Amino acid sequence: MPRCTRKGCGKDYVVAENTDTSCVHHPGAPVFHEGLKSWSCCSTVNKPVLDFDEFMKIPGCAVGLHTEESLSIANKSPKPPAQVNITKTESRQEAEIYYTSIPGVTPKLTTAVPASSIELLPPDEDDLTVSVPPDTVCKRKSCGVMFVSDNENRIGDGPGTVCTYHPAPPIFREGSKGYLCCKRRVLEFEEFLKIEGCTKGRHIFVPKLQPSQKMTDQFADCRIDHYQTPREVHVSVFAKQADKELSSITIEETQVHLDLYLPGQRRFQRTVNLFGPVLPQESSYKFYGTKVEVQLKKSDTRSWTLLEKTNHSLGNINLTFGVGGRTGTIGGKEIILDEQNSSNWAP
Repeated sequence: MPRCTRKGCGKDYVVAENTDTSCVHHPGAPVFHEGLKSWSCCSTVNKPVLDFDEFMKIPGCAVGLHTEESLSIANKSPKPPAQVNITKTESRQEAEIYYTSIPGVTPKLTTAVPASSIELLPPDEDDLTVSVPPDTVCKRKSCGVMFVSDNENRIGDGPGTVCTYHPAPPIFREGSKGYLCCKRRVLEFEEFLKIEGCTKGRHIFVPKLQPSQKMTDQFADCRIDHYQTPREVHVSVFAKQADKELSSITIEETQVHLDLYLPGQRRFQRTVNLFGPVLPQESSYKFYGTKVEVQLKKSDTRSWTLLEKTNHSLGNINLTFGVGGRTGTIGGKEIILDEQNSSNWAP
């Protein structure tokens, strides 16, 4: 099965099912400046981030066909870039010394960090007690293997369980790109993505939380807004950059359970006791970069005075859903009510 080479996509695809909307990608180039990482094509929409993993999760801003062809971005500047050469001068004690040479500029020596001197975090483990949805990608850097089944990728010692990855973070310095755990350095971002892993282990599709991680979780408070239509309630949870792989949302008839993992080991947990009953099988949720949207299908057409059920009396409150007319409530000609309020309405 071919794999798409467009930036931000990288998915395997079936040629016969490839359409004009199959591929969501970035047509621009990556931009790394003073530690911030973004895409030139959507830096005003998707704000720059510091962490490389967050950068790789920035959703594409264009759609099109999947392709296997090697794509390059045309240089918009009329001035050709200066020729840069990276030359290895010597290698000793597992450390390679490089220098960059530009015509008319004195070379500056840089030293690659020896892999033995890197302090790595304790290795993660795959949580085998949690089921994995099909096509989930291994969380290890540079692996890219997509989950097929437990027998294929998680159980036993078959070839599908072997993960080739980088245990250390990437490094971008003076135009060169690579990983701290190995010596190879390249100039082009496309070539950086192709650097093969230097360590073998097992895949991680659902990371198992270590006891120390559970103790250091900082619980955060996220704002929740909602609006309703006669048959649905739309809830917005403003949990920025919530991890959709670790987070969980459970919708029941009278409750919604939220457990959202946020950047910086922060976590938002809350159970919402709903004002009215809903249909869990017809309700849904979706993760966005700045929030999580939950769409609740009402079991009846009653008007929800609040999102959460309360024991306090709210008095005689009747809510309308809007009015018909040229510009909404201004100049409206026909009042639109739900079934409950329609019976109480006297023109």
